[in-house]
Amino acid sequence: MPFLQCALDLEAASAEAVEAAWQELGALSLTLADPGGDPVLEPAVGSTPLWQQLRLIGLFEADQDPYAVYRAAKQALGREPSGWSEEQLEDQPWERAWMDSFHPMRFGKRLWVVPTTVEPPEPASVNLRLDPGLAFGTGTHPTTALCLEWLDGQELGEQDVIDYGCGSGILAVAALLLGARRCLGVDNDPQALIASRENAQRNGVAGALELALPDGAPPRQADVVLANILANILIELAPVLAGRCRAGGRIALSGILREQAEEVARAFAPWFELQPPVAREEWVLISGRRL
Repeated sequence: MPFLQCALDLEAASAEAVEAAWQELGALSLTLADPGGDPVLEPAVGSTPLWQQLRLIGLFEADQDPYAVYRAAKQALGREPSGWSEEQLEDQPWERAWMDSFHPMRFGKRLWVVPTTVEPPEPASVNLRLDPGLAFGTGTHPTTALCLEWLDGQELGEQDVIDYGCGSGILAVAALLLGARRCLGVDNDPQALIASRENAQRNGVAGALELALPDGAPPRQADVVLANILANILIELAPVLAGRCRAGGRIALSGILREQAEEVARAFAPWFELQPPVAREEWVLISGRRL
């Protein structure tokens, strides 16, 4: 059967109120998307999504009145919704449709991210098998792409890696496939740790990947530290991430908008010799070596 899909742009702090209003109207599903359009894991109850600006997408029965959905959002927001859209969607297997639109992607010279539904274009290359899932990180977002390209350009043989904010585990798995000895993946969302474990198993590197919540992470250092989070979180975690990186080790930071690069670099400058930012669209990656 067909469905009604409604969507709007809103501040992260307002998401919970609109979600509750749409649930009362019988929403079949609710999805939060980040500014790049990638799905974001639902945060813990009472917490706020990391992105400051979000797009909320709701799926309803076809006979739902779109104006009633609009009116509920307006009442929850206390203003007219912005970025409003509505459309009728024909019934189809949505997960399969999403996977069908997810194609092999190359990052750097050696690394490919390849969905499990297709054969690798270059079987002799480093092929990371991954399907779209719950946790953030498939390689389609510029921040993830920047990190994957950076990893492809590193010599990781026999190196220890920490992926702080591992999400889907894509960076941790990529590092291991590119030769890292072991990797510690840290995330504050248990669903992300589950996704990371499954993706590591799918790629045959689960034995070299250790996963932990921040409070339970072993206090060891690594040769390479990765953190694809957000600028304000990176700034807050700067002493923690610096402490995780061995002297002479490397760090790669992303989730940073162009206008935030200077502030993030300033936060890490006491511990690292930093390289100029590398940009993709409106996002940048900052890398450096531990002093």
